[in-house]
Amino acid sequence: MNRRDFLQSVAVSSLALSGSVLAANEGKALSYNLLGTDVSGKKVQLKDYAGKTVLVSFFTFDCPVCTNDLKLMREFYVGNSNKKFILLGVNIDKNKKELDEYNEVTTLAYPKSQRFPSVWRNDPAHKDNFGIINTTPTHFVLNKQHQLVFKREGAFQGEDWDNLWLSLS
Repeated sequence: MNRRDFLQSVAVSSLALSGSVLAANEGKALSYNLLGTDVSGKKVQLKDYAGKTVLVSFFTFDCPVCTNDLKLMREFYVGNSNKKFILLGVNIDKNKKELDEYNEVTTLAYPKSQRFPSVWRNDPAHKDNFGIINTTPTHFVLNKQHQLVFKREGAFQGEDWDNLWLSLS
């Protein structure tokens, strides 16, 4: 078999395999779940936001990229919360004290209408199915059924804002 025939057969096999994987998963889109407690002790469940587009942002207190993204996301949240949109912060710091400090600062810096729910992922009672987070920040945009629209590891990009905006309709 020559190189061209080999590459063509590999490509055809890959397409057939990916098609069968897609067919096996068709109609079985993963629906995300989250159960946590915000800083005031209130239970936060993703299912409480059924029918809303949700931006779930995993962040750490000392991450400059996270700080910048959350500032921009807060502005988007304020401008679009009336369009069935919610921003949900999930802190992944090892120590809850860092989240508490972050929330003290945001409570003083932002009016209540600009604050979004935040939970601490390392709380023993916290449960979610977002998997391992290796990059901060990591953002998940979920549709109204809480299925993944897209995921961004690292800073939110220009096209992400467009895609987020389009997901609201």
